[in-house]
Amino acid sequence: MPSLAAPRTESPALGPALLAEAAALSRAEPLLQPMLARLFPSEARLGDVLAARLADLLQAPDLGRDALQDLFASVLAAAPATEAAIEADLLAVRDRDPACTSFLHAILNLKGFQALQAHRIAHALHAAGRAEMAAWLANRVSLVLGPDIHPAARIGQGIMLDHGSGIVIGETAVVEDQVSILQNVTLGGTGKVTGDRHPKVRRGVMIGAGAKILGNIEIGAFAKVAAGSVVLKPVPAHCTVAGVPAQIVRIHSAAEVPAASMDQNL
Repeated sequence: MPSLAAPRTESPALGPALLAEAAALSRAEPLLQPMLARLFPSEARLGDVLAARLADLLQAPDLGRDALQDLFASVLAAAPATEAAIEADLLAVRDRDPACTSFLHAILNLKGFQALQAHRIAHALHAAGRAEMAAWLANRVSLVLGPDIHPAARIGQGIMLDHGSGIVIGETAVVEDQVSILQNVTLGGTGKVTGDRHPKVRRGVMIGAGAKILGNIEIGAFAKVAAGSVVLKPVPAHCTVAGVPAQIVRIHSAAEVPAASMDQNL
């Protein structure tokens, strides 16, 4: 099985790297100093930093920043595996997106990354029986950040939602580890069935901008879906599909990892 490319920074260094980036930005941009000092108190955990940043973005008239920060921090503290997934997502974005200049940049400014982490919280709430709170959060994320992800959707780690705008992921969708999804992608149903009705995207897949994958179909591991494609039937592993409807246009070598290479060519 192919292995994903090594990230630029190993996970154990992520905490010190973030603190160093925050200190450097604080010196370079005095206007951001108050925000950075609040987000990065001494010995801050990644989950606490993220809870504060998401609360800044998602606060609403009747549900303020402090209440949301407390909720988000408590959910993340109760789910240690979620913090590991957040770290993996940060590493993925930093490695795959040339526009991501630092880990801090992803936390502060990349709405695809922010929306994915909010989904992780919504998913934990949904799993804990707090379906309405999870639905409120998912709706708020859609309004503020763009991606519309059902709280029940199961998403692995090392995920990059590039740009994030217009992404829709349905209730019974599954996205495995180390997947890259670009803007305006839909993982949707056909509108004709109930129950398990959304795509299953396996490890290492890249889905190009504007692609629509519809129905309870499998996108095989290390496959690539070209931009603008409409996928209506299962896609085998290690191949590229393109077109409307999508057809196989290339078979990959066993070592190719589309999610890591981000190569948009057919």
